[in-house]
Amino acid sequence: METFIAILAILLGLVGIVGSIAPGLPGPPLSWVGLLVLYLWGGGTDGAGDPMTLRFLLIWLAVTVVITIVDYVVPAYFTKLTGGSKAGGWGAIIGLFAGLVYPPVGMILGSLLGAFIAELVYAKKDAATSLKSALGAFLGFLFGTGAKLAAAGVMLFYIVVFGF
Repeated sequence: METFIAILAILLGLVGIVGSIAPGLPGPPLSWVGLLVLYLWGGGTDGAGDPMTLRFLLIWLAVTVVITIVDYVVPAYFTKLTGGSKAGGWGAIIGLFAGLVYPPVGMILGSLLGAFIAELVYAKKDAATSLKSALGAFLGFLFGTGAKLAAAGVMLFYIVVFGF
């Protein structure tokens, strides 16, 4: 049964990494659930024989909450920082979903094109300003995705350390 729990936790960690990139899956929260599963089953021990503590689990819960909030706030902030509008932010999101047909390149190009077209058509900005706003939306997307990937990756590392 211990092997089953460890494998379940690792699968949750892996799905968390995938969810950090793919929209619709809550990446870091799934990775944290992997840590939670290990903790509730007995916590496991690291290489030095130290058990997983509640404090460790709660710290990673706080990191997960902060990363999840940052992922929603940062793209809008980067878009505004580069002179973008709400239309550009929405265009980036819509383009991201449209690009899911050809991940990950489609997601990246879709996000850029969606923000650019929204700024150009709906916000009625010139091409240069629209491109600058689109790049801001894209950088915000990259920053948020990178933060989620880093958090989910470190949690997967700890899942492996405490699970085996």
